[in-house]
Amino acid sequence: MRTVITLIYVVVFLIMSYPVSGIQWLIHPKDERRRKLMLLSYVHWGFRCVERLSGSKVTVKGLENIPKDRPAVYISNHQSIYDIVVTYSRIPGFCGFIAKKSLLQIPILGWLMKRLYSLGIDRSNLKDGLKVILKAIDEAKNGISICIYPEGTRSKDGEVHEFHAGSFKVATKSGCPVIPVAVNGTRDILEYHFPNIKKSNVTLSFGKPIETKGMSRDEQKELPNRVRDEIIEMMKG
Repeated sequence: MRTVITLIYVVVFLIMSYPVSGIQWLIHPKDERRRKLMLLSYVHWGFRCVERLSGSKVTVKGLENIPKDRPAVYISNHQSIYDIVVTYSRIPGFCGFIAKKSLLQIPILGWLMKRLYSLGIDRSNLKDGLKVILKAIDEAKNGISICIYPEGTRSKDGEVHEFHAGSFKVATKSGCPVIPVAVNGTRDILEYHFPNIKKSNVTLSFGKPIETKGMSRDEQKELPNRVRDEIIEMMKG
């Protein structure tokens, strides 16, 4: 029953995003930023509802580590599609996700993601991947936070796998701090018993900012391993 209710809610939420967007145009016809802020609030609310419908308890740690007055690059491990659901509404302001290109091709969902600065990447196409990273760097320089899953895909065994170094260029080239993010327990909501949704105890932890301005080449080279190690430690406790 939980699965059916969630699916119905998601469909209604997506369909309603169009009239909601239309209302935003009527209220702020000349203010694109205000329209997007209203859409962001709608999406945050929708994700919180999806989270509650799963019946899961989400414990959030380290909110005080999130910068309130500047963008950041959030680097997270990846266990489940629910990672985005529990993470997105906890990040203040605009935050674009670098996600599979196929996600942005889903009707309505793809439109919502693009409106709120998310970027689709084809990891099998190096040229396309470079374009996406360069676009993400520009967005970060313009005040948009970016969230990246540098493992490249969801972990099927729950372990934190090797991080792709290219993902960290968004932080080092834009000068934004890196915020390590550890998500634990989301795979128990869906992936372990797909397509059924079951409640789980989820922990979402935000680590302390790692400043990238002034980093030496050696420090930049070591950054992926440093962040991965911090995420693994946060997952332990």
